[in-house]
Amino acid sequence: FNPPADGIGLDGLQRGWAHIERATRGGSDREARFNMMGASMQGAMAFQKGLGCVHSLSHSLGGVDPRLHHGTLNAMFLPAVVSFNASAESIQKENRLNRMAQVMGLASGSDIPEAIRDMNARLGLPTGLAAMGVQRGQFDQIIVGALADHCHKTNPRIATAGEYAEMLGDSL
Repeated sequence: FNPPADGIGLDGLQRGWAHIERATRGGSDREARFNMMGASMQGAMAFQKGLGCVHSLSHSLGGVDPRLHHGTLNAMFLPAVVSFNASAESIQKENRLNRMAQVMGLASGSDIPEAIRDMNARLGLPTGLAAMGVQRGQFDQIIVGALADHCHKTNPRIATAGEYAEMLGDSL
C-alpha cells in the first residue's frame, strides 16, 4: 500500500507510453527524450512498491544467460505477468488495470498485454523469448532462480513454480 507511488507510477506510465516511440526514432526528439527521462525517474520512484514477477524472471534468466539484456527481458515478460496479476485481489480491488489502461489510451485493462506486445513489435524488440534463443529446457533453472529472487515476494499475486512455467511459456 503506497498511494504516492501509485500516482507517480501512473503518471510515469502515461508519460512513457505517449513518448517512447518518438524517443526511440533516432534520438533527436528532445521533448520525447525529456519525457522518457521523467518516466524513467518516476518508474524508479515507484520501485518502492516492489518489482514482482517481471523482475524475478528477468533476474533469473539474465543469470542463466548473461548475454540477454535485462530491459528487453522485462518487455518480453510484461504481457504474461500483467495477465497473471489481473486476478490479484489488490489489482481488482483498486481497479489498477483499468486505471492503467485509461492513461495508455486503451478501452480496458484486458487490452494491456496485447498493447504491450504491439508496442514491443513497433519498437523492433524480439517477438518473444524464443527469438532471443531461450528454450523450454531452460525453464526449470529459470523458475528456481525466480522463486529465490528478492522481487518474487513483492508481486501482487505470489506465483508458484507452475505459474512461472506458464508465464515463461506465454513469453516464449
